[in-house]
Amino acid sequence: MNIKILFFGITRDIIGKNSLEFKTDDNTTIHNLKEHLLENYKKLNAFSNFSVAVNEEYVDTDYLLKSNDVVAIIPPVSGG
Repeated sequence: MNIKILFFGITRDIIGKNSLEFKTDDNTTIHNLKEHLLENYKKLNAFSNFSVAVNEEYVDTDYLLKSNDVVAIIPPVSGG
């Protein structure tokens, strides 16, 4: 199945793109996707507590992805 991954903030800088088209197996969870991203983009490990939204709704790591989902990778926010 195909999904689209959007990157924001520092995650966009690390990946070097605003988005990626990603092909994955059925039964892929957010946890599986995060593992893949952290393995393939080692610099993301410094920001491994990033949030994930699917189709504009925050989801947990056990969320099961569906074909054509749009996944947003949202880095931790800091400031004061």
